[in-house]
Amino acid sequence: MHPFFHELQQGSQKLGLSLSDEALNLLLKYQDALVLWNKAYNLTAIRDPKEMLVKHLLDSLSILKDLPEGRLLDIGTGGGMPGMIIALCQPERSCVLLDSNGKKIRFLKQFIADLKLKNVVAVQTRVENEESINELGKFDVITSRAFASLTDFITASRPFMHENSIIASMKGLIPAEEIENHKDELSCEIIELHVPRLDEQRHLLLLKQI
Repeated sequence: MHPFFHELQQGSQKLGLSLSDEALNLLLKYQDALVLWNKAYNLTAIRDPKEMLVKHLLDSLSILKDLPEGRLLDIGTGGGMPGMIIALCQPERSCVLLDSNGKKIRFLKQFIADLKLKNVVAVQTRVENEESINELGKFDVITSRAFASLTDFITASRPFMHENSIIASMKGLIPAEEIENHKDELSCEIIELHVPRLDEQRHLLLLKQI
């Protein structure tokens, strides 16, 4: 058994999730691969696996039960957070992980190939690339934890949205001013998240076109 199995199991239960042993083991395989590749490719600033468990795995898992259903796009996925973690826990959901960084996408493509994952693809492109926008099509849910600015994330998401798409933005503090600036075009539901062993404010913003 993986040394972090019980820790991840307990953490996910505290988030109100009942993940199968298979899903927990897949998540830990992903973290192990991230740790290994990180030594050569600098995929994430977090080096310590215990810290990774909290700040990457549990943090990404914290949005799972509030995430709307449907085809998902993770913009600026980096090493795969939260998109890969969502894909591993929800094999019935189709996920696209998008980033312009070649090393990070190479890592994700290799991991997808090694585990023969069918519901997730990694795409190296800039988010504003017209060809990619046309090829990838529209998504039901667009998520990210990479954007500092909510406005920038909304702008990046727009070409991938149909009329019922939902933007699911992971945030620390609530960006009240930016939410106010978009209130005429987007409704916003704010969900407070509590990540086990993380002493920082975390929120999920669900934005929908009015």
